[in-house]
Amino acid sequence: MRSRARHAVLALAGAALAGAPLALAAPAGAAAAGTIVVDRGGPARSLPFTAARDGEAVISFAASAPGVSWGSAGAESAVVSIAVDGRHVTDLVVPSSDPVDRSLGLGHVQKGDHEVTLRFAKGSAPAADRVRLGRTRVRMPDDALALRHAPIVVGRTGWPFGNPYQNATTDTPLLAWHETRPAAAPGHRVIEYSMVWSNEDGGTDTPALMARWGRTTDIEWVYRVEVDASGRRVDGTAVYQAPLHLTFQFTGRFEGDHPLLQTCTENNNMCDVISPDPPLRFLLDASRTRPQGRAREAVMDRDPWTYRVAAQEMVREGKIEQPSDPATREVGDQRTYLFVEFAKTTGAPTAWGSAPGVALGVRLKADPSTLYRSDHGQPTWSVERDGAVATTVELPEGTAMSDIASIEALRRPVGLGDNGAPATVTSINRGFFLDDSYLPQPSAVAWQGSVTLTRANPSGVLWRPGLG
Repeated sequence: MRSRARHAVLALAGAALAGAPLALAAPAGAAAAGTIVVDRGGPARSLPFTAARDGEAVISFAASAPGVSWGSAGAESAVVSIAVDGRHVTDLVVPSSDPVDRSLGLGHVQKGDHEVTLRFAKGSAPAADRVRLGRTRVRMPDDALALRHAPIVVGRTGWPFGNPYQNATTDTPLLAWHETRPAAAPGHRVIEYSMVWSNEDGGTDTPALMARWGRTTDIEWVYRVEVDASGRRVDGTAVYQAPLHLTFQFTGRFEGDHPLLQTCTENNNMCDVISPDPPLRFLLDASRTRPQGRAREAVMDRDPWTYRVAAQEMVREGKIEQPSDPATREVGDQRTYLFVEFAKTTGAPTAWGSAPGVALGVRLKADPSTLYRSDHGQPTWSVERDGAVATTVELPEGTAMSDIASIEALRRPVGLGDNGAPATVTSINRGFFLDDSYLPQPSAVAWQGSVTLTRANPSGVLWRPGLG
């Protein structure tokens, strides 16, 4: 019987898992040393490998598909189906003609010889004819606990009448990571897995995503489980994020220790009942964790290509205002936004009313009387949650970092009344624009200090050029 559980906020721990590559035989179909080419209508390509021990295997490569662009209808992606010893393990959606480093789980393998098979798959865009996988290698990390319990996420199908390949053109899974914390039982740990999708077709609307979360991707925790000191799953502890963001006990099927879940809503929540014969499944490499003390968006920062995919999806789906206008609430060209991560805490309330959120404001040297706000003056678009958080501020087209006169913090209750709680901003962790290719430029903003916002003093300057 399913039971609902409160979503625990997990502490950050661990570092990226590392491991030595396996011994690989020369792959069939290699166009060059370390490069595998998979063609539409062509034969499957094979990659033999030898596992020195039982354990979890990972495949990595620089993936590209000539003629493919996530921003162009009919050319969104190429899909590669990946099997181990004839068993379908995961799929790879390639959204770019430029090489992008990717890493996928291959599941549990036993000691001995194995064969990875890579096949050009259905669901690929009409413009896609070839996938290049450069620097391909298979490895078995020494510390594979997080890989062992990582979820397999079946693609959204809209069964029985939807498009079973929709994740090849929208809301595609991009990244996964894990976080751990000690459990109540001595020696036990809780592992939580989260994923980044290119967008969400339902849920929070796009302008609010930019204001409240600082991106148009969708980031959700997916699965959480307690393991004992030997790494075994503790019965009855597996839960997942279900529709309406509820937490349900997992009662579905496992493949080894990997739970099988399916994206079953337009805002990328999970079900543990799988639709019949789903064609796409994703076992992303979840071995990395979030940098200590950083917002979840930091996992995108270390994989900059995710910003490009997110921006391209907005353009292709017609969600971008033309021309961009920072005076409106609609989302403009994402290259006009300052992407900022900052840290804040909220004190105790002193009265009845709503809690304060914090927005950021930017003034430009050419017109310091105009304040560009991350919340566009909408109270519910300010950031209420504490810790490291991300937001964006839309600015006039062509604005550069050298044009910014100041970045300010703005206190704004999110609903009726004001409960009087102070809000203190303690850092700006990074601030950047996207370049012409929608990739993050180097961060040019950093600040640490303490600015407390109250009802009497609801704003304060955080950063000026030369004073960071």
